[in-house]
Amino acid sequence: MFCAGCGTVQDHLTIGISIADLFKMMNGIIDDAIQLRKSSMKNLTLIISPLVAAVVGVVLYLCGSPSEIAWTAGITLWVAAWWITEPISIPATSLIPLAVFPLVGVLTPAEVGSAFGNNLVLLMMGGFMLSAAMERSGAHQRIALGMVHLFGGSSGRRLVFGFMAASALLSMWISNAATTLMLLPIAMAVVSQTNNAKLQVNLLLGIAYAASIGGIATPIGTPPNLVFMAVYRENFGIEIGFIDWMRWAFPVVLIMLPIAGLWLTRGLSKIESIELPNTGCWRPEESRTLIVFAVTAVFWVTRSQPFGGWTGLAEQAGFPMPYANDASIAILGVLALFLIPNGKGEKLLDWTSAENIPWGVLILFAGGLSLAEAFKSSGLSEWLGTGMASFGQLPTILLIAAICLAVTFLTEVTSNTATTTLLLPILATAALAAEVDARLFMIPATLSASFAFMLPVATPPNAIVFAANRFSVQDMAREGLVLNLIGVMVVTTICYVMFT
Repeated sequence: MFCAGCGTVQDHLTIGISIADLFKMMNGIIDDAIQLRKSSMKNLTLIISPLVAAVVGVVLYLCGSPSEIAWTAGITLWVAAWWITEPISIPATSLIPLAVFPLVGVLTPAEVGSAFGNNLVLLMMGGFMLSAAMERSGAHQRIALGMVHLFGGSSGRRLVFGFMAASALLSMWISNAATTLMLLPIAMAVVSQTNNAKLQVNLLLGIAYAASIGGIATPIGTPPNLVFMAVYRENFGIEIGFIDWMRWAFPVVLIMLPIAGLWLTRGLSKIESIELPNTGCWRPEESRTLIVFAVTAVFWVTRSQPFGGWTGLAEQAGFPMPYANDASIAILGVLALFLIPNGKGEKLLDWTSAENIPWGVLILFAGGLSLAEAFKSSGLSEWLGTGMASFGQLPTILLIAAICLAVTFLTEVTSNTATTTLLLPILATAALAAEVDARLFMIPATLSASFAFMLPVATPPNAIVFAANRFSVQDMAREGLVLNLIGVMVVTTICYVMFT
């Protein structure tokens, strides 16, 4: 399957639309979206949001709240408003708590600085760099085509399922945006061979939706997962391991992915004579990068499990590793990529590729950690918990469903990372007040933040496939609305069964 010729994957792609045209269309979509968002309301929020936040802080202070709570509430409101309306970029907004909290005495400079050095920020950075190496080598394209060939067959359903499986698998380890960008030209080459409009639409939507679904399976699959892990550790002092998260999230993927595929492929007729691009022979940079990636993943998964993992074995052998964590494993994997040659006189990863990772997401994450720390140290979490004590009177399953529904539709118009960064500390407090396992509130919110399927602006994968100009917003909204509601039911049911 992988050695019918010795050319690269790219050499064997017959692309129905050029990469240049694709990015031109994408830029046009993005430009139009930017123009639409530059409304008078958006410009007003640039001024009104900090003023309203100041008023809220003053009112709380005059009503007897400590100054730390007043400052934290006001700054959080300011940041939330700018995250939602984006009068400036989301990463730039995320600098507000890093700059202001030390000035007003809510957090010390050391506490703010620790947000940037948090091991989960470093894990995210390492994950991004590993992904950059995978993209540089082209190994991800080979994996994708291998998955599609594996499903094989001439039916439209099996073709869509193959692309969705490839998209989900890749987005577990590299960003869902990179996964979608990589698969889109391959999909366009396939759909150019058929006039079946439904197949064209559902193949592209399937790639986007599967990228979002697959991203929830691992801690590094999408930033909200790491936001949860950081907030949970900050509030409860418990570190969530790589295998812990996969044990909770992977069942959702196993159920949601085939449901999404079946929904999208309903009524698809048999498609004949579609030729998939050939993968060619393995190149040294592909195999070596994949080996490093696989070894890193194995070390992540087996760090503490099963039977104590390799850290437990090291301790029994007299070499304790009390501070070993997933971030250090990721960085070691990155260092290996910088050291191993690619067979062409270069290394598997160079700094030119590594420096192009999304640093803005890291800033957003650090800003969110600062907010979470401020909630705790100022007493705002305890204050909110008192007000949320009545939540415990409602049936737990209804609370979970309401959280899933609210987060799903909120992230249709806002950044899922920003949404979870803002909501998870509040949900942790609500769970304490309701005297229930905090995972019952926090994990459904985290998973639902990736299950926004209706609008192009909801997720990067949605925007990328929409840029191919093969379907309308109405098409995406019609297919996505049903999957949004199915996602709410699946996440609610699995989390309720798993954590009660």
